[in-house]
Amino acid sequence: MSRLNINQVAHVVSISVIFESIFMLSCVAVAWYFKESAVWSLFFSFLISIGLGGVGFLLTRKRILEHSVKDSFMSVVMTWLVISLFGSIPYLLTGSIPLFADAFFETVSGFTTTGASILKDIEIVPKSVLLWRAETHWIGGMGIIVLVIALLPSFKIGGQQMMMAEGSFFNSEKIKSKTIDVAKRMWFIYFVLTVAEIILLAVAGMDLFDSVCHSFATIATGGFGTKNSSIINYSPAIQYIIIVFMTLSGMNFTLHYLLFHGKFRKVFKNEEMKTYLAIILISSLVITFGIQSAFNLGWEKSFRDALFQVSSIITATGFVSANYELWPDASKWVIFLVMLIGACVGSTGGGIKVARYVVAFKNLKHYLLMTLRPNSVVVTKYNGVPYSPEVSTGVISFIFIYFMTIIVGTIVLILTGLDGVTACSAVTTTLGGIGPGFNEVGPIDNFSGISVFAKYYLSFNMILGRLEIMSILVLLVPSFYRK
Repeated sequence: MSRLNINQVAHVVSISVIFESIFMLSCVAVAWYFKESAVWSLFFSFLISIGLGGVGFLLTRKRILEHSVKDSFMSVVMTWLVISLFGSIPYLLTGSIPLFADAFFETVSGFTTTGASILKDIEIVPKSVLLWRAETHWIGGMGIIVLVIALLPSFKIGGQQMMMAEGSFFNSEKIKSKTIDVAKRMWFIYFVLTVAEIILLAVAGMDLFDSVCHSFATIATGGFGTKNSSIINYSPAIQYIIIVFMTLSGMNFTLHYLLFHGKFRKVFKNEEMKTYLAIILISSLVITFGIQSAFNLGWEKSFRDALFQVSSIITATGFVSANYELWPDASKWVIFLVMLIGACVGSTGGGIKVARYVVAFKNLKHYLLMTLRPNSVVVTKYNGVPYSPEVSTGVISFIFIYFMTIIVGTIVLILTGLDGVTACSAVTTTLGGIGPGFNEVGPIDNFSGISVFAKYYLSFNMILGRLEIMSILVLLVPSFYRK
């Protein structure tokens, strides 16, 4: 296997930083429009980012070859670390978040679409900085690597390997063989859904600026809003609109492509999507009966709160329409279990993903059948297609590593002084890109009170989860750095 090419890695990172700086420039325009004092700080953030990104690009643009597997994995991991560092600059220079550990945590939470925050009072933050928070979601939701590939056709960087390493692409339904065409179509669908939600929220009575920020957060399944109360005080119509778009964003985006082309039968035969929708509906109904019995809020209100929170948690969006910590224990357990499931592969959602659970249960069924009838021949299929033992091994390995990561992280955070429930939920919610947890990091609290070490640890945990663990673990193997 070829040796790691540092020049290749630095080239991808530099271009990603340039793209990031362009989004900062839009925040400068918003600050100027609203006559905010943050305008110059944001402009300097833009100059620093585009300046250093531009220098890096010029120094590395020669001798660019197609990326190897090693280059792809290192490029993706380093890109996410570096854009998080540069993304912290607007918070620091504007004084919105003066401490680096906090600014880095907020930025990583934004790009990984986790939505966990350290800000105690969101509503005093300048609108331009709130837009930057929302933009970090939108950039990270589909993936900045996918954006680079989509917008730079001549950028031959081993695109599919990098998209797979970023966890932004899953070829469960081929829509076209060329990676760049896939990237363009995914971003086009992403953009259309975003615009559609902005329009609907504005029509439903939400302020245009808030509509933009909430749509960026919803389609990216992020959760950074513009109000301290999240979605609690918005109208039922607005809440239902957000429910619909959270659910759509948690679906595999290749299914959206098929829907746009009228291939409804292929979409509705998809096992993962049917399981995903069934989990949302059943979980919501169970919670509805629980909170209606406990609080007698009315069936519509109980169902809306239940459906909103289940949709928010399973898609890892993290918006809140009710304080679910006040719900009956059974309802809270359903919420926790949904945290461990996640959305669909190929979506902007986080977590283990529904498809892996579908395959895991098929493996269990296969094992039981072989135990009962050891001489029989049983072919296991997913979406009607047989899959190899390697797929089964990969799925089981990922689920095992995922839960081990939660266990180890929980122990680490308990050692920092957090109670068990807070520690476990903090690790689970950051690894799954969800946002709110329980107790000290619950839906009406945030992560401001945890230690600096815990903030750095959970920041790493968010990147680990966003890149689906394996992309970072391969960097820890010594042979990765040998020829």
